[in-house]
Amino acid sequence: MRTVHVSLGNRSYAIEIAPGLLDRLGRECARRNLGPRCAIITDTNVGKRYAKTVFNSLATAGFSPSLIIVQPGEAAKSLKTVLSCYDQLAVHRLERKSFIVALGGGVVGDLAGFLAATYLRGIAFVQVPTTLLAQVDSSVGGKVGVNLKAGKNLVGAFYQPRLVACDLDTLKTLPDREFRAGLAEVIKYGIIYDAKLFAQVERDLPKLLKRELRMLAAVVARCCKIKAEVVGRDETEGGPRAILNFGHTIGHAIEAVSGYGRFLHGEAIAIGQVAAAKISRRVLGLPERDVERITRLFRRAGLPTTVRLRAAQRPRLFATMRLDKKVRGGEIKFVLARKIGSVVWGQRVPDELIHQALDGCVNRKS
Repeated sequence: MRTVHVSLGNRSYAIEIAPGLLDRLGRECARRNLGPRCAIITDTNVGKRYAKTVFNSLATAGFSPSLIIVQPGEAAKSLKTVLSCYDQLAVHRLERKSFIVALGGGVVGDLAGFLAATYLRGIAFVQVPTTLLAQVDSSVGGKVGVNLKAGKNLVGAFYQPRLVACDLDTLKTLPDREFRAGLAEVIKYGIIYDAKLFAQVERDLPKLLKRELRMLAAVVARCCKIKAEVVGRDETEGGPRAILNFGHTIGHAIEAVSGYGRFLHGEAIAIGQVAAAKISRRVLGLPERDVERITRLFRRAGLPTTVRLRAAQRPRLFATMRLDKKVRGGEIKFVLARKIGSVVWGQRVPDELIHQALDGCVNRKS
């Protein structure tokens, strides 16, 4: 088993990466002195495969688990779903010393983490990510929240889990589209932090797409270590943690204006990262060969690098970007790359350059 530590003082926790962790989850939770009662939050798709295993593991370890199932997809990250889950947590009599288990992908992790942060003013929670995207990114770092019609993740909190358990066996049953979407975050870590990781993904992409266990374990651990290092320096995104948002300002806006569900998160941020690379070339002088490498790798991974939008959606895209959490004084701030493996945050970009980058990424449709 590989273990990555997130160092945050008394909020520190471990990320465990190995096959077979679902069966051992109850024992791992018992080691952390979590309360006797817990609720498993999952969606209908993941629940069919893994809820029974997790439920039995927790029960065997002496916990009293209950199961709450939500609908799959980004639409579940809503205040309506939150209210429904609050009522169920109350019915199941969760107390201040109870805990929540987030069993699923990024949507379930964000939703369950937000519930844990707010129910009874905060109870413990455990992340059990079952998608590649969640294992390498969204389950780590404590950003939890839900969406509004105006934009993604506009209601949320910084709230750290007590444990992240990445069972690599869950990636075996992940649909191909979901797996490829997770690679968008893996590629991002190479762009923002680790040129060697980027080159490794370029070289070993066929092995990753075949989901070879040793390769997956190494890549998931490296991504988690990068995020742990960044979060350890800047837990609440006051500065350097913003580099994790490379490609996300445009990507989140694409998700919103195209209707949540059309694009998976990883697909939208793949487009956003290509656009950010094009902007980086104009603003910071990112070499053209790096822009080409970035674009080519996303395409090889089977991810989109362009999107079709109606003409009326372009103004909505900009309006949504201006609602982004990283906007300051009404001005959109970007994370941009100097070279693969090195980025800077808080960059002002004229609207004209954003339009020009989008012209290369957006296929207009009247």
